[in-house]
Amino acid sequence: MPRRAVCLLSGGLDSATALACARRDGFECYALSFDYGQRHRVELDCARKVAAALGAKDHAIAHVDLRWIGGSALTSAIEVPKHRSADEMGHGIPVTYVPARNTIFLSYALAWSEVLGANDIFIGVNAVDYSGYPDCRPEYIESFERMANLATKAGVEGSMRLRVHTPLAHSSKAQIIRLGVELGVDYGLTHSCYDPAPDGRACGGCDSCLLRRKGFDEAGLADPLPYVHL
Repeated sequence: MPRRAVCLLSGGLDSATALACARRDGFECYALSFDYGQRHRVELDCARKVAAALGAKDHAIAHVDLRWIGGSALTSAIEVPKHRSADEMGHGIPVTYVPARNTIFLSYALAWSEVLGANDIFIGVNAVDYSGYPDCRPEYIESFERMANLATKAGVEGSMRLRVHTPLAHSSKAQIIRLGVELGVDYGLTHSCYDPAPDGRACGGCDSCLLRRKGFDEAGLADPLPYVHL
């Protein structure tokens, strides 16, 4: 049986690159996306396209409504911040943080991996997010991996040793983009905006848009994503 991996796939730049890394490393990839009540639901259409383009064996979309929890600009009526400076983005936890999101997503990935007999999970967390999102830090990922191997039937019985891969953990956005281009990622299929226009175009001013645009500029490449404002 081929080595299988569950790959968290939002439809964004980082997760698409992480999926490409899993494919490069010889895994049969099972992509997992989430319809969680996010305002940028357009990313799910992108996730479908990315999964198909990168040859995922299967692509599942789990429905987990986080709107009733709220507490985030991505799942409630809180305004998405726009045009923040690099210094502002580098301090504090932004209102776009979704409470416990990566813990919830990784738990679903863990359950599916156990059923699939997959020892590996890929997630596209990276250095750019460390200062803002607590569930993107290396120590969090390491802790989840330890927990996962204590909490599953396969882990307790010794039939499976789960590993959570973070191939982009120490990469800048420009480095991620260059790697993805080498691996054949079509970034025109991805979407990064937190607050897209009704027609799906990226706003150009949210933190995610600004970091994406900066990454393409530093990589010396044109961003194929259409923006409302540049």
